[in-house]
Amino acid sequence: MALIGALIGGFTNHLAIKMLFRPHEAKYIGKWRLPFTPGLIPKRRDELAKQLGKTVTNYLLTPDTFRKKLLTPDMEKKAESFVQQKLEEHVLHSEKTLNDWLTTAGATQVAEKAEQKVLEVLDAQLNAVRRKLTTGTVEEVLPEMWRVEAEGRIPTVTTYILGRSEQYFASDEGKAMFRNLIDDFLASKGTFGSMLNMFFGESESLVAKVQREAVKFVTAPGTTALVNTIIYNEWEKLQQRPVEELVAGFNWEGLFDSIKIYAKNELALEARLDKSIHEYWPNGAEWTAVNVTPKLIGFVFNQAEVQLEISLGKLKLDDMVREQVDSFPVAVLEDLVLGISKREFKMITVLGALLGGLIGIVQGLIVFATNLS
Repeated sequence: MALIGALIGGFTNHLAIKMLFRPHEAKYIGKWRLPFTPGLIPKRRDELAKQLGKTVTNYLLTPDTFRKKLLTPDMEKKAESFVQQKLEEHVLHSEKTLNDWLTTAGATQVAEKAEQKVLEVLDAQLNAVRRKLTTGTVEEVLPEMWRVEAEGRIPTVTTYILGRSEQYFASDEGKAMFRNLIDDFLASKGTFGSMLNMFFGESESLVAKVQREAVKFVTAPGTTALVNTIIYNEWEKLQQRPVEELVAGFNWEGLFDSIKIYAKNELALEARLDKSIHEYWPNGAEWTAVNVTPKLIGFVFNQAEVQLEISLGKLKLDDMVREQVDSFPVAVLEDLVLGISKREFKMITVLGALLGGLIGIVQGLIVFATNLS
């Protein structure tokens, strides 16, 4: 009885465990489906998948789990260190030039295109300035502040001109100029000129007299007022003249070409782009380590924490788990469960045999006691 009980207990438990998975599909005799087919897990696979999905989202991969494991201060420091290291290694201390970075980004012939664009803009601006300067009168073109400033400097100009004139007239150079003028004048008058020369005396005497009178003229107070008036009147006339008339024949194209050549040489974009970021920004690593990377990683972690629950909800982990479990062949589920609980299932079979054996012993004792009575 003990042996039979052990066999029955062990076999029934082993059969019960097998019936969790076997058979994998329903078995039919004609149109009649055999009971207990398919096994429990294949039959309830949809419910199992759904329950596993809920278990994962409710107890395993929860927002708190991610916060405790990933969004910690220590993890933030590690991320900051990693990002800064990669930033320095691949960008700030890289030997790649700006041209290399632009080429990596898909931009080619940047220097040539940029120079062309700058020269086009510069040419347009220069022509606009030319049109502005040559359209209208001097009064219309010049700013009022400039015109007032120029008018206010007329007395200074007069004083300068008369002062320089006085110095020139009193100098040996001025004296020579007067001598030449007088000689040329007298020579051009023929006999009348000779008579004037005899009347005034020697040429040198006449030159000295003219020189003194010229100096007196330029130093006389009335001369200053006269020159002031002349210059002022000419300034008023000048303001009414078209600018285009004043600059007629000016080589604008030559000026513009010179400016564009100067601008292109100063730009030197090809040479400027042929340098690395480190050459332009030697302290970039120190600056980014203090001002960029901590703030960037802090922002990312803050946003991750704020969006964590929403993001996990959008991922629909329960549906993902359910779909994956539904897609597993039953044999895979069986291997998965048995791989984890194979030893326990063996112990259940042994325990069934043990209990069956004990029950057989008890039955034998009862039968033995009954026979004795």
